[in-house]
Amino acid sequence: MALLAVVAGFSAGCAANEKTATRPAGTPVPVQTATKQQLIAAYNEQAGAIHAINASISMKLTAGTAYSGVFKQYHEVNGFLLAQDPASIRVIGQAPIVGTNIFDMVSDGETFHIFIPSKNKFLVGPANLKRESAKPIENLRPQHLTEAIFWTPIPVDTPVLFEADEEPGARYYVLTVLRGTVGESASSGSSADWQIARKTWFDRADLSIARLQVYDPTGDVTADVRYTRWDNFGGTRFARQITLTRPSEDYGLSIGINKLTANQPVPADRFVLQQPPGTELVDVGAEAKERQP
Repeated sequence: MALLAVVAGFSAGCAANEKTATRPAGTPVPVQTATKQQLIAAYNEQAGAIHAINASISMKLTAGTAYSGVFKQYHEVNGFLLAQDPASIRVIGQAPIVGTNIFDMVSDGETFHIFIPSKNKFLVGPANLKRESAKPIENLRPQHLTEAIFWTPIPVDTPVLFEADEEPGARYYVLTVLRGTVGESASSGSSADWQIARKTWFDRADLSIARLQVYDPTGDVTADVRYTRWDNFGGTRFARQITLTRPSEDYGLSIGINKLTANQPVPADRFVLQQPPGTELVDVGAEAKERQP
């Protein structure tokens, strides 16, 4: 009953192995300096630089108990990724060597469709569906990828905090974007209750964007995305390696960009996935409602 039986694709032909996650060590490199205003401008420039991508990629899914430090590493899958802002995405995973499709999934930000040939199943459901699963890898959603690709600009007059931070072998600038909620004060009038909306980390070695963290209103991190190996693709800068972690869903996805064409319009029909004849239709949204007490 997997929402994403695409796990079959990631684990096919290869047994999972375990490894302990360790933090990289090293000495700090020479750093660059920048002001808060310069970093906000740099972030907004990059956020506005990507409107569509057409890429050949490699994907590796990790899942496990986030608090133990032990992860299960699943088989690497090659494939293709099409995305167009604000929320259209299509991801195709293919078996190594033979190149046959393992899964094909599409989302428009409201509804997702997934075809898994090996299961002869066609899954549909709301893009924002959240349900508990004993297998964290079944919590993967196509729109999680669009959130990692298309960034929300920082509007003018938005409260932003500015600080320096570091990890072993690296030093960063961090922009913390705040959002306010209005509530009644104990005396009279209203007061703003500030919350962290997201954090953007800049590597001070070259001031490239190294990490984005997105927070929900309760203060929990919903997405933690790291970007490395920034490169130039036909005049557009983009990271060759994207590592997405979803703590609440307890899974991670590593995406390697092999080839990429940026900002070329993608025909709308490329984001349409029809149910193949003879396949089993699974309405995941209806399943979730039936299980509610």
